[in-house]
Amino acid sequence: MKSWRQSQILDVLDRTPVSSQEVLRQKLQERGIAATQATLSRDLKELGLVKRAGDGAYARPGNERGGQALGEQLRKAVAALVRGFERVELLLIIRTDPGQAQGLAILFDRSQLAEVAGTIAGDDTILLVCRGMDHAKKFEDQLAHMVKG
Repeated sequence: MKSWRQSQILDVLDRTPVSSQEVLRQKLQERGIAATQATLSRDLKELGLVKRAGDGAYARPGNERGGQALGEQLRKAVAALVRGFERVELLLIIRTDPGQAQGLAILFDRSQLAEVAGTIAGDDTILLVCRGMDHAKKFEDQLAHMVKG
């Protein structure tokens, strides 16, 4: 139960800015998870979450910088790591050097791009699932620009 609750806390915080334990408690309640303030306080401490300076929202350590800095980090990583990609309907298959796919997929996920529903990564390949054909085409163009640097 504890690990499930903590995974849901991380999921909530990855999807939306939350700046108070009460708001977090309400978001978890919407997911059917009842937790007291004391329990949430312990969970936040165990997860090592910090408050971002800009908006006071909880974030994972190292992820407290703003979205613009994360976007720049993603752009640089794509330019350095992507060796090729192709779109198949609403999926993008992204090729990297061996051992590079998982780290890049994490950056895609943490960037919370509107076009991207999620990623699955292997050793040198990322399957990036877009939210529809239009989003896939748009993100394919963005990816092409990032690859070119």
